[in-house]
Amino acid sequence: MSDVKGTAVVTGASAGIGKIYADRLAGRGYDLILVARRGDRLAAVATELRAKYGVAVEPLVADLGVAADLDRVAAVLRDDDRITLLVNNAGTSTLAPMAKTDAAALDAMTAINVTALARLTVAVLPRFTAKDRGTIINIGSVLGFHFLPVSSIYSATKGYVLNFTRGLQQELADTNVRVQLVAPAATATDIWEISGVPLSALEPGTIMTVEDCVDAALAGLDLGEAVTMPSVEDAAALLAAYDAARVALLAGSRTGKPASRYSK
Repeated sequence: MSDVKGTAVVTGASAGIGKIYADRLAGRGYDLILVARRGDRLAAVATELRAKYGVAVEPLVADLGVAADLDRVAAVLRDDDRITLLVNNAGTSTLAPMAKTDAAALDAMTAINVTALARLTVAVLPRFTAKDRGTIINIGSVLGFHFLPVSSIYSATKGYVLNFTRGLQQELADTNVRVQLVAPAATATDIWEISGVPLSALEPGTIMTVEDCVDAALAGLDLGEAVTMPSVEDAAALLAAYDAARVALLAGSRTGKPASRYSK
């Protein structure tokens, strides 16, 4: 076991962004607990990383959309003193008009994108704050800042990730616990096929490789970024403008009188 880095937990680790996070963190010397629902793929990833990096890798098969599985994973995160880093990557998406989105798809997006991310964060947080050490990486989306006619639910769940993470950053501002929001745009993962909008429907020049996405996100972590948007060149300036508008809107609401436009 690594005595310096500790153990990193990566959810959704059997493919896509989670798989590459597992590879990169193993390369940095972290032991791993990898969570995913596809046990065969997860076992293959674990075997590969043990051989490649010589780190300890523990696969934990679980569907974070199932309450009993989420409880089981949360208990591991709460009780395992080796854990120093959590990547909340697991997610799902259905991109369709609301009238064509069934209840199962809605429930899955809410359970995995929102409830699981929050529950696992809450599970590690008391130990991280007690030790004044630890890192939480929450994978959001540019659609946490935006919405499309087919993304009402998905954008809402990623908006939760955005506000949950930024609020937590403020809460922990005077500690050594790091919290990073990663907000990718279109990335070449299988979530697109799951969503109902295949990658082939997107402009090729707008799609980032998974490797580039994760490498940029980890570079952003190393730079101390609170919010990393891997594909946005002038992210710092745009985020500053976004925050200024957000604060101004809140400040404008601090009155007990209706706005003048509502007066007859």
